[in-house]
Amino acid sequence: MINDTTNNNEGRELGWDDELDVNAGSNFEVLPEGEYDFVVKKIEKSRYSPKAGAKLPPCNMVKVFLDVNGREVNHALFLHSRCEGMLCAFFKAIGARQDGERLKMEWNRVTGSTGRCVIGIRKWIGKDGGDREGNEVKKFIMPGESTGTEAPQTQPQQAPAPVSPNDLPF
Repeated sequence: MINDTTNNNEGRELGWDDELDVNAGSNFEVLPEGEYDFVVKKIEKSRYSPKAGAKLPPCNMVKVFLDVNGREVNHALFLHSRCEGMLCAFFKAIGARQDGERLKMEWNRVTGSTGRCVIGIRKWIGKDGGDREGNEVKKFIMPGESTGTEAPQTQPQQAPAPVSPNDLPF
């Protein structure tokens, strides 16, 4: 067992023989749809490799990890000319771009920035055939703008989303 005495919200690596907490993941709840403030906790740069029939060709991709009311919501931003609208909306939401202004995407300055977005609920069928749902970003909102879809008041949760072995890609 790995000895970890730190109180780290990002968690810790588990050892091969560690025991799992009996209550782990039991208090995970999907956020209701609505507008929420967010903080960019981190980003991951990668490459998008589409499957046959995908709408986009291979391109660079950035996954942004947002803290929304204490819950992690991930969003992929595709670096492709067909996705410039969403990229512009993201940079406007964090205050890095104004309307009508050209912008160099400075990804090293994104972590820690704050903004506002509309969160929705995405539903899918897991690899085990069970119904799944999670949150997704529907729209990024410019500072001072509102869509009129205020989120219900909720208590922040610190528990990460549970992951089923059936949802893993391997």
